[in-house]
Amino acid sequence: MHRRRVHFSAAAAAASSRFPRQFARPFSLRREIPWWYQTLDPGSEFVARWNHVFLVSCLIALFIDPLYFFILLVGGPGCVRIDFRFGVVVTFLRTVADLFYLMHMVLKFRTAFVAPNSRVFGRGDLVMDAREIAIRYLRTDFVIDLAATLPLPQIFIWFIIPAIQNPTAVHANHTVSLIVLIQYFPRFFLMFPLHRRIVKTTGVIAKTAWTGAAYNLVLCTLASHVIGSIWYLWSIQRLNSCWRMECEKEMNNTRSPPCKQRFFDCTTLNDPQRMLWLNSTQVLAKCDAFKDDDHLQFGIFASAFINEVASADFIEKYFYCLWWGLRNLSSYGQSLMTTTLSGENIFSIFICIAGLIFFSHFIGNMQTYLQSSTARLEEWRIKRRDTEEWMRHRQLPPDLQERVRQFVQYKWLATRGVNEETILQSLPLDLRRQIQRHLCLALVRRVPFFAQMDHQLLDAICERLVSSLHTKDTFIVREGDPVNEMLFIIRGEVESSTTDGGRVGFFNSITLGAGDFCGEELLTWALVPTPSLNLPSSTRTVKTLSEVEAFALRAEDLKFVSTQFKRLHSKKLQHAFRYYSHQWRTWGACYIQVAWRRFKKRKLAMELARHEEVYYMNGADEESEYGHEDFDGDEEMSQLTDDATGTQHLGATILASKFAANTKRGANQKVTILDPQELKMPKLFKPNEPDFSADLGES
Repeated sequence: MHRRRVHFSAAAAAASSRFPRQFARPFSLRREIPWWYQTLDPGSEFVARWNHVFLVSCLIALFIDPLYFFILLVGGPGCVRIDFRFGVVVTFLRTVADLFYLMHMVLKFRTAFVAPNSRVFGRGDLVMDAREIAIRYLRTDFVIDLAATLPLPQIFIWFIIPAIQNPTAVHANHTVSLIVLIQYFPRFFLMFPLHRRIVKTTGVIAKTAWTGAAYNLVLCTLASHVIGSIWYLWSIQRLNSCWRMECEKEMNNTRSPPCKQRFFDCTTLNDPQRMLWLNSTQVLAKCDAFKDDDHLQFGIFASAFINEVASADFIEKYFYCLWWGLRNLSSYGQSLMTTTLSGENIFSIFICIAGLIFFSHFIGNMQTYLQSSTARLEEWRIKRRDTEEWMRHRQLPPDLQERVRQFVQYKWLATRGVNEETILQSLPLDLRRQIQRHLCLALVRRVPFFAQMDHQLLDAICERLVSSLHTKDTFIVREGDPVNEMLFIIRGEVESSTTDGGRVGFFNSITLGAGDFCGEELLTWALVPTPSLNLPSSTRTVKTLSEVEAFALRAEDLKFVSTQFKRLHSKKLQHAFRYYSHQWRTWGACYIQVAWRRFKKRKLAMELARHEEVYYMNGADEESEYGHEDFDGDEEMSQLTDDATGTQHLGATILASKFAANTKRGANQKVTILDPQELKMPKLFKPNEPDFSADLGES
C-alpha cells in the first residue's frame, strides 16, 4: 500500500510537472486558416486596391499587344525581315502582363459574391462557400478570362513557328498579328466588367478631376496607338502584296533571271540569284510610292513609304504611327485618300466611326472632369455678377459696394465656395465630432480661458463652433446691441472699445488678437440658472482692424453647454473668466483708479484740516496771553482801568466765540472728509456675475 502511494505521488508529481509546461504554450481553440484558403470580401480594401492595380495592368497590356505589329520592317531593297531583339522585349513584357491576368483569375476563385435573392435591403448576404464561388465563376467569366490570359503569341513565336520548315517573315508575322488581334478583343472587353466593379465598390473610377481627365486621355491615346499600329502592319502587307503581284507578272513574261517569292525575305539578301534578279527587275520601280502621285496604288498607306517609316528606327516609327492614328481619329478620317479596295475602305470607315465614338464619349468625359474642377469658380463668378447687378440696381454708395466686393472676395479665398456646415451636417454624429475636434481643438486651446476646461467640455464646445469671417473695418457688435454669439479669434486683430454706456469723458479701447475672445456677456447670461428670454446687451464696440477668421459659439449652443455640463459653473473657471475677460479687466482698472483718486483727495483734505487746526490753536494762545497782562498806574487812573477791564472782557468773549466756531467748523469738516459715503464720485457699474448657487447646492 505504501508502494502504491509512493508510485501514485510520483506519477502525480510527474503529471503536475508536465501540466504547466503544456499550458505555457500558446494555443487556440480555432485553427488559423492559411491565406491561400481565405475567402475575400468583394468590398474589402484589398480587393478595391487590386482592382485598381489590375485596371492599370490591363491598360499596359493593351498598349503592349499592338507592339507585335512593329516586329516586321523593311530590312533592305525589296525585302522584309523580323526584328528578333525587339520581339524578345515585347514577349517579355507580354509575359509579365499575363501574370497579372493569371493572378486575377486566382483571386476571382477566392472572392465572395452577393447572393441575388438577398438584395432586398442593404448590400445583401455574401456567399463564402468556395465551391459555390468556383461554380459561379466557371459559369460566368471564366471563359473570357482564360481567353485573355493564354500566352498565345509566345507559344506561336517560340514553339510553333520554329517548327515550321522555311517560314517566311511575312507569313510568320501575319500569323502572330492575327493571333494578337483575335486575343485583343477579350482583353478589351474584360475592362468593362472591371470598370463597373470599381464604380460599384468605390463610387468613382477616379477620385480627382485631373485623374479622371488623365484616364480618359490615356484611353484616347490607346485608340490612336492601336489604329497607328494596324496602319503600319497593313502598310507592310500592302508593299509585300505589290511586290508579289509584280513578281507574278515577271514570272509570266519568262523574264531571266526569273523572280521568286522567297526573294522578298531578307534571309536571301546575299543570294547570288537574288542579286542578279535585283539588277534587272522592274518590281521595285513599279512599287515605288514616290511615283504614285494619285495614291491609286498605296492609298492611305503611301505616307509610310514616302516618309520612310517602314525602314526607320522603332522610336521614330512608333511616334509617327501614333501621330497618324491620333490625327485621323480627331479628324474622323476626312484627310484619308483611299483606293477602291474594300479592306482599305472598311478600315477608313472604322477610323471614322471610332473617332466619333471616342471623341464624343471620352473627350466629353474628360471635359466633364475638367469642368468639375472649376465648377466652384464658375459658381462664384455667377454669384459675383449677380451681386454687382443687385448693387447697381439698388444704387448703393461706392464705399458700401467696395466693402461688399471685399467680403465676397475674402470669403471665396477662405472657403473656395465650400459650405462647411452643409458637409458636416450630412455626416454621422461621431464622425462630425471627430472632425470638429481635429479642426477646432488646437485653436480653442489657444484661448487661455478654455485651457482650464477638461476634454469632455472642450469636445462639446468644439462640436458647436462655426466658422466666422469678417473683412477689415467691419463692426462685429456695437455697444448696446444684443450679443448673440461669443467670438474666438483665430487670425487677425479687432478693436474693442467702450464708453461705459455713453458717459461723457469716458473711453477705453484695447486691441484683441489671436487667442482672445469677445462677447463674454453671453457667457454670464448663459450661466444664470433661469435666464431671461432677452439676450444681454453688449458693453463694448468691436471693430475689425484687419481680415479676421474666428470661431463663433451661438447663444443657444452656449446655453445648451452650460445646462448640460455643470463643470462650467466651477469657481476655478469663474476666476479664469474674470482674469481673461477684458470687461472685468476694464472694470477692475477703473475701480482701482477711482479708489486711488479717493485716497489722494482724502489724504489732501486731512492735511489741510490739520494745518488749519494748528493755525487756529496758535492764534488763540496769543490772544489769551494778551488778555491777561497786568497794568500799573496811579490812583488817578483807577477809573480808566475799570473801564478798560470791562472792554477787555468783552473782546476776550468775542475772540473765544470766534475760536469755538472755527474749531467746530474744522471738526465738522474733518468728520465729513473721513466719511467715504459722502464723497460724490462717478459711479462705475460692476459687470454682472453668474449665479453659482446651483453648483454650491449640488456640492
